[in-house]
Amino acid sequence: MSAPASSREPILNRVRAATPHAASSAAEALRSWSNVPRDYVRRGALSAPSRLELMLERLREYDAETSECSPEELPATIAAQLERSRRRRLIAPEGLPREWLVPRFEWKFDGGPENGGLEMGEMERADGVLTACFCGVADSGTIVLHHTAAEGRRVISLLPDWHLCLLRASQVVETLPEYFSRCDALPSPPALVTWISGPSATADIEMTRIKGVHGPRFLNVILVRDEDAAATVNENAEENEDNGVNRPGKR
Repeated sequence: MSAPASSREPILNRVRAATPHAASSAAEALRSWSNVPRDYVRRGALSAPSRLELMLERLREYDAETSECSPEELPATIAAQLERSRRRRLIAPEGLPREWLVPRFEWKFDGGPENGGLEMGEMERADGVLTACFCGVADSGTIVLHHTAAEGRRVISLLPDWHLCLLRASQVVETLPEYFSRCDALPSPPALVTWISGPSATADIEMTRIKGVHGPRFLNVILVRDEDAAATVNENAEENEDNGVNRPGKR
């Protein structure tokens, strides 16, 4: 619960008095932040094949199932994964390409509350969900959702027990700073971000590993190998990095 407006200002004044050398304005704070040395690793050194292999290796370490295909093979690969899972009632974001949806399964489309989205009960009764994603970070094996029309609301990636996620090779970066560089290139920052590193699991309860506490117990990832696109994207990212484009603090 936020502090009442009447008490907030005295608290902030005490903080300002205790930190007299802190930035006195937002503009000064931004200038100070922009001048901070950034000598940490900001770009990976792996080749494209090695980067993709690392991504798959990390996913498997997290107990996620993985498969690979070409863009042309994607509909058939999705169908094979669905058949193998034996799940029938599935959720799809409203913006997901219709050619990805296998006809012999029961699909429920979710467009969010403002567009007649699914109710909680419908989501809980679903066997799984199919979504796209924004990015994959190979160094940590993390899939990032920005919840666009093809990625769906956060809730549909949390309530169903099984998540089938489509990740393109061109979306995979090696390091976290490279992901943030891609965010800088967006027209506006994402309003909401979900980070997925394998199926949901925790060992906080009596040090016993329990799956499905915070999200799906099962994660399947299809890596779509659009290598030509991946090479082009990463070459452009390297060129932007060398030219100072999309660097943190540079707007």
